[in-house]
Amino acid sequence: MRRVLITQEVPQRTRPRLAWLDALRGIAALAVVFEHALKPLLPEARTPVKAVFEPGWFGVMVFFLVSGYIVPASLERRGSLRAFWISRLFRLYPLFGVGVAATVLLATLGWDHPHIWWSARPVALALGHLTMLQNLLHMPNLINVMWTLSYEMAFYLLLTAMFTLGVSRRSTTTALAFVAAAALGAGTLPVALLSAGGPGRMLTVTLVVTALVAAGMAAVLKGSDTVRRAGAIIIGITVVLLLAVNQSYPGPWQGLLILATMFAGTALYRAEQQEISWKQASWVALVPLAGIALARGGLGFQTATAAAWITFAAGMALRHQSMPRILRRLGLVSYSVYLLHLLLLETVAAFCPQPLAVPLGLRLTALTCVVGLLLGLSALTWRFVEAPAQRLGKRLASEEASPT
Repeated sequence: MRRVLITQEVPQRTRPRLAWLDALRGIAALAVVFEHALKPLLPEARTPVKAVFEPGWFGVMVFFLVSGYIVPASLERRGSLRAFWISRLFRLYPLFGVGVAATVLLATLGWDHPHIWWSARPVALALGHLTMLQNLLHMPNLINVMWTLSYEMAFYLLLTAMFTLGVSRRSTTTALAFVAAAALGAGTLPVALLSAGGPGRMLTVTLVVTALVAAGMAAVLKGSDTVRRAGAIIIGITVVLLLAVNQSYPGPWQGLLILATMFAGTALYRAEQQEISWKQASWVALVPLAGIALARGGLGFQTATAAAWITFAAGMALRHQSMPRILRRLGLVSYSVYLLHLLLLETVAAFCPQPLAVPLGLRLTALTCVVGLLLGLSALTWRFVEAPAQRLGKRLASEEASPT
């Protein structure tokens, strides 16, 4: 028992300085849940709300800023790509597997209906999801919210390539490069240029991309200096090509803007750590400005983009202050909340296909019950899936990063 208590107390001693990031994750998770609760439970409010503010886009942009801020710091602190990837894989995949299993269960019960391509293109879609690049392979996501994981994976791969090539600290320049690509490519970049053309074409592209990424990763992790650089270039070109011409939702320029947002978060971290000046980091203000300009005609996306950056800036300004415990706790389980909430809402939709026929009071009660059940379920998946996997990942990563 004493040993268990010690392992549970360690994160509490090491996390205070990052409590503001947990609070931001908590806010972001609530925003995404609210977005997806509108259609099955509050459809009369969905159009008016989204016309002026996109809560889901706000939530994911906050998540991307947080990832951009903290993930590269994790890599550079360890100084080991192997340790970094061990930590990331144990962070993402265990709960990812739970989400997949839950979706299969709901489909078996008839409460969820996966895309027809899962019957026509099972190998390609399964492999695409296994790499977490499915959204950049123009595939339907098994769980709708999984699309953001493809951008997380793209970010990790680009960080790996840049770290190997010794340019990982050029965060501001990289953010601006992605902004420029988004601005120049808006309305002109193709969609599904590689994957369109039938099941055989999609499978071929998926196999080629998987092989290139796997070969590049093997090279950067185990090769000589020359081989490592070649592997990094292969990874970088593959990911950038997918981002430019082969995305599904939300679209080419939005995907490029997402990567710009993540690298902007990194630049803000470097300024906060005094690795670069705030004047240099201030150039990343062009990222939200470009996003607002490119979303012309989409007031909801514009206000959500601005609100996400303002929220992140407020979090940074208050980073030395004590954060509300409820937000910190919600942020701790935010991955579970994010990945699993849609499954509960789809179950509600299966039993209540015509929500407007149900009194508003009952729907609000149902929403309260869904949120309560979601938080309880997320607490369980955190305790029995996420936390044990992260502890194991950290232990393996520490061993990998330790000098021999």
